[in-house]
Amino acid sequence: MSKGNIGVTSANIFPVIKKFLYSDHEIFLRELVSNAVDATQKLKTLAAVGDFKGELGDLTVRVAIDKKKGTLTISDRGIGMTADEIDKYINQIAFSGAEEFLEKYKDDAQAIIGHFGLGFYSSFMVSKKVEIFTQSYQENTTGQHWSCKGDPEYTLEDTIKADRGTDIVLHIDNENKDFLEESKIQELLSKYCKFLPIEIAFGKKKEWKDGKNVETDQDNIINNTNPAWTRKPADLKDEDYDAFYHELMPMGEDPLFHIHLNVDYPFNLTGILYFPKIKNNIDMQRNKIQLYCNQVYVTDHVENIVPEYLTLLHGVIDSPDIPLNVSRSYLQSDANVKKISSHITKKVADRLSEIFKADRAAFEEKWDNLKLFIQYGMLSDEKFYERAEKFALLKNVDGKYFTFEEYKTLVGENQKDKNGDVIYLYANSTDEQFSYIQHAQDKGYDVLIMDGQLDVHVVSQLEQKFEKTRFVRVDSDVIDKIIEKDDTPKVALSNDQRDAMVTVFESQIPKMDKTNFIVTFEQLAPTSNPVFVTQNEFMRRMKDMSALQGGGGMMSFYGEMPDSYNLVVNTAHPIIEKLLTDEETACGPEVAPIATEISEVKNKHDKLKDSHKGKKDEEIPSEEKSELEDLQKKIDELTVNKKAILKSFAGETKQVRQLIDLALLANNMLKGEALANFVKRSVELL
Repeated sequence: MSKGNIGVTSANIFPVIKKFLYSDHEIFLRELVSNAVDATQKLKTLAAVGDFKGELGDLTVRVAIDKKKGTLTISDRGIGMTADEIDKYINQIAFSGAEEFLEKYKDDAQAIIGHFGLGFYSSFMVSKKVEIFTQSYQENTTGQHWSCKGDPEYTLEDTIKADRGTDIVLHIDNENKDFLEESKIQELLSKYCKFLPIEIAFGKKKEWKDGKNVETDQDNIINNTNPAWTRKPADLKDEDYDAFYHELMPMGEDPLFHIHLNVDYPFNLTGILYFPKIKNNIDMQRNKIQLYCNQVYVTDHVENIVPEYLTLLHGVIDSPDIPLNVSRSYLQSDANVKKISSHITKKVADRLSEIFKADRAAFEEKWDNLKLFIQYGMLSDEKFYERAEKFALLKNVDGKYFTFEEYKTLVGENQKDKNGDVIYLYANSTDEQFSYIQHAQDKGYDVLIMDGQLDVHVVSQLEQKFEKTRFVRVDSDVIDKIIEKDDTPKVALSNDQRDAMVTVFESQIPKMDKTNFIVTFEQLAPTSNPVFVTQNEFMRRMKDMSALQGGGGMMSFYGEMPDSYNLVVNTAHPIIEKLLTDEETACGPEVAPIATEISEVKNKHDKLKDSHKGKKDEEIPSEEKSELEDLQKKIDELTVNKKAILKSFAGETKQVRQLIDLALLANNMLKGEALANFVKRSVELL
């Protein structure tokens, strides 16, 4: 028996492993099982070239728990190790510059393990003692027993081992007893070792018998050694791809379609990516791509390997050019990773284009599920936009689909306003904006449906890409104002009539929290609604963007602002014309003398103010300043009296509130007490 110290330049590696690697301590199982698989594959290679002439026999890697002894054992029948090999691969650890490196990467266990080749030593994260029992495949060698209790001292002695290969025995420490639980080990093997190329057995299969689970004689093989991505596309059918998808996503719906990646130059890359049916919540879709290195699971956080929008895809990427243990900073800067990312982007775009060209009808059927992904890519990657603009679609409220070029041809002339801008009308709810859509269609215009999570950003992007084009939601104004032609009729109201109608309608608008209304007038068709509610396109879009971004930054300014709507009065409608006549008849006798007096006082006020032009404040006599203030107070007082008369008329004329409520109801804005009052008033008017 020999004793010695493990060759490290740092005095004690083990507290470092315990301290810095503890957050990722479960990866010890991946490391040890991967080592066992490597040893087995090396033996198969030696046999294939004739350097090993013995019987390969059963090459299954076995994982076993002994709760009584408190041990977890990983066994293989691979090449094994001699005493010299143990000394070389176990006892001598290249650990120069340890302290500086550990301090730099203390929060990144993956980087530490990968940097120092500490795969085997990760076992000390969970063990108070680790033993190796090994027998080399080489003839005339002696079995070896290595033992270490988590300090630099080890023992190495000859032993008798009946079979070639290596058993790693972990004596689990008190803080990590959960690694002696069958369910825990099953979970980790399924996570990290599910697709390793050598069969891995964990206990025996169980079957339900006499009201309980009973072990059978059959090994419980936890992995698929020949997963779909390692096979040639020509050898796979659609059913094979679907079956593999459900192996990855047992609870997932069938995917829309897949892309099989198979590259061997200038880097190695295999994998299968699936397009899932993407729901309207981006965050729920992420982290469904698994990264492997030679069939060994690495991570499902691939945002540094593929562009962010591609993280919405599901599936597997496997590349030996991405090391098993790497830091995030490595992934961000590595040239191979960047090439892989670029290649995957191109393959995805090419596949989408291919499907679009081959079967447009099938592509259109899938569009509502693909839309979010394609839009996300176009918004975040200019190269993807350039590829996707040929197959990205716009959908109208009638359910018809158009490419960008097709839609431009459809509306380019008909929806051009007097300034030469093409107006793309859109709605985000066919139900809530039904009347606005109908008015637009009555004019012969087409309306798009833009009801997706990213549409508010997409319309802004397309406005920048398309020449002389504006996207305007169909309820942002009356249709004749949205697409304004040269022959748009002008409102024929005097200033007094405007002021009177503003007061009449403003006084009856129900109070709503953080909501403002501005009364405006338009001369529309007599058959159009008498009153509309519209919302300014720019402000609404800014508020929508603010809501999407969740506050913070410049956009939060818009999010805090109250909602602002226009209450549009159609002065050509017979009801409005009659209302105006009724108001003048009912209020005229009282309002006229007040209006005359306001006019006289205002004239005096304006003349006096004009006489002060060019004078400094100290040059104006104080009595004139006082007179100005008195005149202004008189104007304000008379204006209040005038408005009181108009408000009284509005309150007594039920049609005013009814017209407002009808407009609010059409916009789904009439709720609670206001809605109850509307129903009651409707019955009374009937």
